[in-house]
Amino acid sequence: MKLSDLDFSAEGRGRVVSITALGTLVCIAVAFAIDSYSFVEGWRWGDDPLNNLIIPLVLAPPFFYFLLSKLRELAIAHRELLVISTTDSLTECFNRRAFTALVDRYLDRMMQAKEAAEGALLVIDVDHFKTVNDTFGHDTGDDALKLIAATIRKAVRETDVVGRIGGEEFGVFLPGASYALTETVAERIRTAIGMVQFAPRGDRHPLSVSVGGVTFADPSSFSELYRQADSRLYEAKRNGRNRVEIHHPLRQQAALSAMMH
Repeated sequence: MKLSDLDFSAEGRGRVVSITALGTLVCIAVAFAIDSYSFVEGWRWGDDPLNNLIIPLVLAPPFFYFLLSKLRELAIAHRELLVISTTDSLTECFNRRAFTALVDRYLDRMMQAKEAAEGALLVIDVDHFKTVNDTFGHDTGDDALKLIAATIRKAVRETDVVGRIGGEEFGVFLPGASYALTETVAERIRTAIGMVQFAPRGDRHPLSVSVGGVTFADPSSFSELYRQADSRLYEAKRNGRNRVEIHHPLRQQAALSAMMH
């Protein structure tokens, strides 16, 4: 195993081992320094310098290892609690609170930096999901949601954020996405879910989603983006479901300007 393969993070055992070794060496050095210095004679070897090596080697390693192992356990427990508090337990996506906070934090950074940056928010709702629950039961409905969530995550980029923001409603935040890319991703999600093999009783039951979205190029807030994306979602549902509707403010402004001239 290479040194680079060791995990020196707060949760890694590499940190426990390395700091235990370093702490032991420091204890040995301190023991020699205390035993070897005399205010009268200056630096000299102590009466029994071997003890300065043996005693720290016996006492220091178990002390440091125990202490650092407990700190490692606390770090692991903290990470697990953080995951639990930010993750939807059913779909393993971000929960609404965490998803909202991540989007708002990104938008706040844009505002503070006073930099224009493209991006988009998609709101995805499962079509006729009540029929799935009524026909197959809520446990099977949960299986459908897990399948849909996994499909959405596979259809987006690694930098995109996926959250479950309602019962059968999901959100996808696309930082840096242009209008064209937003449409591409939204259609990819819709198509992928339409191809999912969901067969709770042996026969395939088709699944579909309606997608509403909004692009932005100026700092905004999650609530404002969600309001606009949700409006487009309802438009997709009114127009027959299983479709994508994206609001692009800049394109709309350009069209209005062209009409006025």
